[in-house]
Amino acid sequence: MIIGMSALVLGAAFFAAAALLGVLLGSAFAQRITPFADGPPQERVPVLTLIIACGVLGAVITPRAPAPQLVLMALVCVSLVAVWVTDARRGIVPDAFTLGPLAIMLTLALLQHRWWLFISAAAPFVPFAIAALLSRGRGMGWGDVKLAALGGAVLGAQLSVVAFMLACLAAAVINYARGRKRGATAFAPYMVCAIGIFIPLGMRG
Repeated sequence: MIIGMSALVLGAAFFAAAALLGVLLGSAFAQRITPFADGPPQERVPVLTLIIACGVLGAVITPRAPAPQLVLMALVCVSLVAVWVTDARRGIVPDAFTLGPLAIMLTLALLQHRWWLFISAAAPFVPFAIAALLSRGRGMGWGDVKLAALGGAVLGAQLSVVAFMLACLAAAVINYARGRKRGATAFAPYMVCAIGIFIPLGMRG
């Protein structure tokens, strides 16, 4: 029991530290980014909430995953938190935080012959890419498209589709409640939140 509790605490601390690193990296990138004139308004970043949420996630998945998978998920958390920060503050999702971890996951999948991961990444990528093409990058940014691919690789095809549908619904409801019926919206935080919530359900051994 003591060993089990120790593992949970260590897992929570490890993922909380990953979130803090994501905040620092996202903030550093945001300082170098010039937002688009027609981009979304700057949003407040709930730093403490993100750190606590990642800590809870770490405690939840630590008993269910081997160490290598935990390290990979912690890396994903770093990227997701950084994405939240940059999109909320500058309306931009840097490729380093989406394509970087996605490339690592796909490379590992290739080495391990886990071909389903490529399909999982493509499942949400395709509809998001179509939306970006139709809106010419305004209604749906290409950073969101790459984040969708990362989410598909993390969650799997089915869970990612459900997660992103809920993210779209939440974004629509919250923006309507705020009186923002038009204009650009920082959508990545909603996607990040959905991915984080569904990660425990998508864990694979």
